[in-house]
Amino acid sequence: MDRLQELFKILADETRLRILLLLYRKELCVCEISNILQVSQPKVSRHLAKLRDLGYVRDERQGQWIFYHLRIDNQLSKEILEKIISHIQEYPAALKDLERLSEMEKNKRLCERKNL
Repeated sequence: MDRLQELFKILADETRLRILLLLYRKELCVCEISNILQVSQPKVSRHLAKLRDLGYVRDERQGQWIFYHLRIDNQLSKEILEKIISHIQEYPAALKDLERLSEMEKNKRLCERKNL
């Protein structure tokens, strides 16, 4: 029950929800997430630290960047996130985030990755 309460607390915060939805699609570094969400890097870093501490994301250093990956091993949590993704059209801010990510990928404006 505690794990489910944690998940709903995370999902209740718009920035954390948007970060999870982005990481569902692709591993990203802080500067990429900050650019997509259009919020400061320190704010994104604080949210990522909270998500990492709760076990929902993991980080991996590659050169000068730290990339964050979604890490959801609980089936119910995974299904809830997948359900939100399947209805992304109903969440304009999250939909816009995914469009910005696609544009960054298309224009090759993502940080350099090493075999992710």
